[in-house]
Amino acid sequence: MSQTLHEIKELHSRISDRILSKLNVTGTGIGYKRTAGRKTGDLCIICSVENKVAIANLPERDKIPAVIDGIPTDVQPTGTIYALGRPTGRFRPAPGGVSAGHVGVTAGTLGCLVRSKGRIHLLSNNHVLANSNMAGTGDMVLQPAPLDGGTPDNDQIARLTRFIPIIFEQEEGRSLLANTITGIFNFFARISGSATRLEARKVNARKNLVDCAIAEPFNEGEVSNEILGIGTIAGTAGGELNMEIKKSGRTTGLTTGIIEQTDATVRVNFGAGKTALFTDQLIAGAMSRGGDSGSVILNSHDEIVGLLFAGSSNTTIINRIQNVFNLLDITLP
Repeated sequence: MSQTLHEIKELHSRISDRILSKLNVTGTGIGYKRTAGRKTGDLCIICSVENKVAIANLPERDKIPAVIDGIPTDVQPTGTIYALGRPTGRFRPAPGGVSAGHVGVTAGTLGCLVRSKGRIHLLSNNHVLANSNMAGTGDMVLQPAPLDGGTPDNDQIARLTRFIPIIFEQEEGRSLLANTITGIFNFFARISGSATRLEARKVNARKNLVDCAIAEPFNEGEVSNEILGIGTIAGTAGGELNMEIKKSGRTTGLTTGIIEQTDATVRVNFGAGKTALFTDQLIAGAMSRGGDSGSVILNSHDEIVGLLFAGSSNTTIINRIQNVFNLLDITLP
């Protein structure tokens, strides 16, 4: 195709918010178009939806054009994307890839060791180590996590040091206000004989780059600089389309995949009516399940390219590791 990747990225950055406002859309990104289930060599803008709906059954405003400014689109069903919350036993020293979590959560995965201000820390997700913004500095982190039998008396491994707050959409409160105003307007429109009607539509919230946190171990001798089933980390690298990747996680263990989208913007469901928008994400296929959150994603050279934090039955969502390291101000040990 004639368009360059740079041109497609520019178009995607301009239209992603508009596409995300459409009914049923959960995310947008840049990847290769699929035809009859097979990947082609044509770059396109991928529009992820909870489920495919016949175009004839969609309102005009919610239809996704087959081509936008000369660049094709591809609608792909992912289901609802959730923040993913086995090795599940007790490990000492604890490597990356095993069960861990804040004392108040169910379970997630210990990602890897990092260094912050000269001290060793554990890296994972905010929703794993900091209970989705609800935790306080100094809170206990257990290995294994509470769901896997970890207890404060026997399994403390670290204390929460720092996390990047997740900005939630808080759409329930906004929807109530919007629906009230809309209802009042439409009531008076009806009694006045006007054919004009308002419809409440979701307004995009501020976007997040990462879901990440670090915790300092009580004893550095109780943690390991290796990833279970993978070994030692060789460094960090950028994630690119078609890159072969792997991870070791609490629920599904060692799995592999391919980066299928870059520059993605996705809406993630954190439960309890809370959703959040994330931008500049990497997307892979089905290589994770609930409880794998916090796993680091590595390339074939054992370099970290991302931090897994969400997914659906056929999708895995990944923070770019550069964004994680920059915002937390951390390095590899």
